[in-house]
Amino acid sequence: MADPAPLSGRRRDGRGLVVDALASRGAATRAELARTTGLAPSTVTSLVAGLLEEGLVVEGGEVNGGVVGRPGQVLKLGRKAGVVVGIDLGRRHLKTAVSDLSHGVLARQERAKSSDQHASEDIELIAAMVEEVLGAAGVGRHEVLAVAMGLPGPVHTTGELGDSTILPGWVGVRAQEALTEALGLPVRVDNDANLGALSESKWGAGAGVADLVYLKVSTGIGAGLVINGQLFRGAGHTAGEIGHTVIDPGGPVCRCGNRGCLEMYAGSQAILSSLRPTHPEVHGLARVVELAQAGEAGCARVIADAGRSIGTALATLCNIVNPGCVVVGGTLSLAGELLLEPMRAAVRRGAVRSAADDVRVTIASLGHDAEMMGAVALALENADLAAR
Repeated sequence: MADPAPLSGRRRDGRGLVVDALASRGAATRAELARTTGLAPSTVTSLVAGLLEEGLVVEGGEVNGGVVGRPGQVLKLGRKAGVVVGIDLGRRHLKTAVSDLSHGVLARQERAKSSDQHASEDIELIAAMVEEVLGAAGVGRHEVLAVAMGLPGPVHTTGELGDSTILPGWVGVRAQEALTEALGLPVRVDNDANLGALSESKWGAGAGVADLVYLKVSTGIGAGLVINGQLFRGAGHTAGEIGHTVIDPGGPVCRCGNRGCLEMYAGSQAILSSLRPTHPEVHGLARVVELAQAGEAGCARVIADAGRSIGTALATLCNIVNPGCVVVGGTLSLAGELLLEPMRAAVRRGAVRSAADDVRVTIASLGHDAEMMGAVALALENADLAAR
């Protein structure tokens, strides 16, 4: 399934350029809009006046960015312009959020779910939660311009989830078509690590970095790649499957069929299995992190071991992509420096010096919301404002 054209590609009139710029930036002054769109300041002023009169744009607050010596009034797309919905579906959780077009979250909800549900059960839950979150935001379905959802697995160009997903009930399901039909709204579906990369590069720890890697380290391990400021998905939209990088050809068999994949050493099941003989009471990754931060030596050790394994795979990725920043999210990122210090050491050991010197490895600033906010960002990119 081909990507929809970006908004700026669908509308080339001045009004469309102004609306696109505001949707992308969230807020801007008239002077900033002129610089962003390339339109004359007088043209921007005229177009904004019409949008203000229609209620599609609202004005409020001041920043130093207008005429020299005078503050510029901040412009935003108003509620009348519409809203978008972002969804993050994980193995054991479902999150939904409604955002206006100025990037403000109006309402959000989160719910635990079973890890072995079939796609049809998940879709039923998603539909119910979307209705709930729209109600909480006081938004009608007619106001929703786009919906986007992240899934923990490769989403092929066909719209189907690949068999390396940690959601076996979704394998072979054309997720985008199924969600669009169930919700009666336009839906985009993407890999959750891609969406984490999108949000962290737009609003988070990687803001302003042109070449970025987002690592989601949780049940599985995935990477989202931003190259030259653009999300990179690869020919079949399966780029970033770093969890299935082979780091030991003689290692244990992975669910993907290969031996010695990174997930077999640093995924949640690998970490919990290594602790089982001495810590049989520990059943979740979050608990491992909690104990490690409290000083429990065994838990701290397995997190450090995971960090070294991840860093080994990441060093190769740094040699190939040469990112300026690696942002680490997911449950294991809550361990902070217990994870990052051995990860950085492994990158310095395994990457060429210039690539190791160029990269900054840090924790995701959006935390557990990185994937959900990435879904919001993807929905904002695909919101069709042409008729507004």
